[in-house]
Amino acid sequence: MRTRTFRRLATVLAVVLTAVSCAGSPPEVPAGPDGLPDPVLVVGRDVFGARCASCHGSGGGGGTGPRLAGKVLEDYPDAADQAVVIADGRQSMPAFGGTLSDEEIEAVVRYTREVLS
Repeated sequence: MRTRTFRRLATVLAVVLTAVSCAGSPPEVPAGPDGLPDPVLVVGRDVFGARCASCHGSGGGGGTGPRLAGKVLEDYPDAADQAVVIADGRQSMPAFGGTLSDEEIEAVVRYTREVLS
């Protein structure tokens, strides 16, 4: 009986986790004048989706982390200050400076400022 209950609970948990992880993907990068998306913004979108969206929401609308969409420019008028927070972490946000390159951090900064704002 306990095994059956455990299996049911594990199945429900797997379904919920799958639904949450697939709840959406970050907004696409718009095409530039040449008809192609900016490659730095594409990297930013991919890194954001892999590292940030689980807390800040796929569209930056917030979750366990604060909302970024429409607020990041207000909260961080200077992009360098935002990059420091990403690299060093803040409160419950982990530091990504040891796992992301400077280029990836800059790409996330640009993506959140140019696409999510």
